[in-house]
Amino acid sequence: MNPAAKMKALRPFTFLAVALSLSGYAMAQTTVEDAWARATVPGQPATGAFMTLTADSDSTLLSVQSPAAKDTQIHQSTMKGDVMSMLPVDEVSLPAGEPVVFDANGYHVMLMGLVKQVKEGDAVPLTLKIKNAQGKEETLEVNAVARALNAPDHAHAH
Repeated sequence: MNPAAKMKALRPFTFLAVALSLSGYAMAQTTVEDAWARATVPGQPATGAFMTLTADSDSTLLSVQSPAAKDTQIHQSTMKGDVMSMLPVDEVSLPAGEPVVFDANGYHVMLMGLVKQVKEGDAVPLTLKIKNAQGKEETLEVNAVARALNAPDHAHAH
């Protein structure tokens, strides 16, 4: 068989190999489970959003945005002695296959400068920007359902 005929015969297999490699890449993702936000009382300027993120490869949560608030930040609560502090963080590592829980006692999303009251049952839209170890970015659109103001935090919600 001459080289041109060999190339023509291999074309379907080359296409299949490329398609399979791209489908594997397209399936690489981060999953979001149990996304919710705490409802607010009238005039309350801020609330928190909580969830569990699991990336299938080492990744980093770079940012979270929401049209429900003028400012959206990723925060981390920590205890030092008897004092809890809450500070913004630039990013959150998402180790491959390990769930990272966002709750009131650790990482969470702060929605500040709310544009309106968040009522129980409301869907609070969140846009998560994630980058994997290869530098590829992924954007996830999530609706965090608002739970009652007195709802237990994420860690105790199950």
